[in-house]
Amino acid sequence: MKVPKVIRVTKEFSFEMAHALEGYDGPCRNIHGHSYKLSVTVIGRTIMDSNNPKQGMVIDFSELKTLVKKLIVDELDHALVLNEKISHKNNTKKNALFGKMVFTKFQPTCENLLIDFAGKISKNLPKNIKLHHLRLQETPNSFAEWFANDNK
Repeated sequence: MKVPKVIRVTKEFSFEMAHALEGYDGPCRNIHGHSYKLSVTVIGRTIMDSNNPKQGMVIDFSELKTLVKKLIVDELDHALVLNEKISHKNNTKKNALFGKMVFTKFQPTCENLLIDFAGKISKNLPKNIKLHHLRLQETPNSFAEWFANDNK
């Protein structure tokens, strides 16, 4: 009998998002945007059941796509993301100019976004699949990474 193999599967996503870092001492304190690229890598054993149409897969790419789009991309794409502690929160909320706004309980840095994404994705994966790695690219030459093994 063949033994299922452990495989990592990665799906990439892109979205446009603006943010500002409240109280930051550099230019990122101002509202600005990025073309983000998110890579989501999961790990699991291949399906061995020859009667299963997904035999040989760890997870269907479309299933992973649907999950990440629902939890992250659809919420953040073309949104302005700000820390809920922002000093001008009341005025900002009322300003229709900004349209789609998301307030977080944390400073919306690349690193903090990854921690948030990891929690959301991990909780919603099938039981036999684990989140292995996330990479969030903020600019062509700047990114942050999250690894499950580093966060046990």
